[in-house]
Amino acid sequence: MTERNDDDEAVDTSHLDDVEDGCGCAEIWEHMSDERDE
Repeated sequence: MTERNDDDEAVDTSHLDDVEDGCGCAEIWEHMSDERDE
């Protein structure tokens, strides 16, 4: 997924596609750590 920030620059958020909406910081860090290990 690609989103736009306030400056209309494209921001790639595809690395968070598997993270559920509403999750907290710990879940995001866990997801990012798991992705790095693979």
